[in-house]
Amino acid sequence: MPKGPHGEKRPADVIGNAIKIARIATGEEEDEREPLKSAAAELGSKGGKARARSLNEAERSAIAKKAASARWKKDSPAPVEKERS
Repeated sequence: MPKGPHGEKRPADVIGNAIKIARIATGEEEDEREPLKSAAAELGSKGGKARARSLNEAERSAIAKKAASARWKKDSPAPVEKERS
């Protein structure tokens, strides 16, 4: 039986695959694949927590203010290109 992009077993024909997915969606069958978390995502979440612990309140505040200003910054309109004749 062929494997899907995440290693799950799926029928090879299109109609059989559609029926399998419909059964999973309606709850008639369980999806046999396990949710995977990449090693990079796991390590990244640990690193963010460690960095947050190492920063003092003033540093955290400065970082938050910089992020807020970047989020709310008004985008300047894109430059209009002139047509060449």
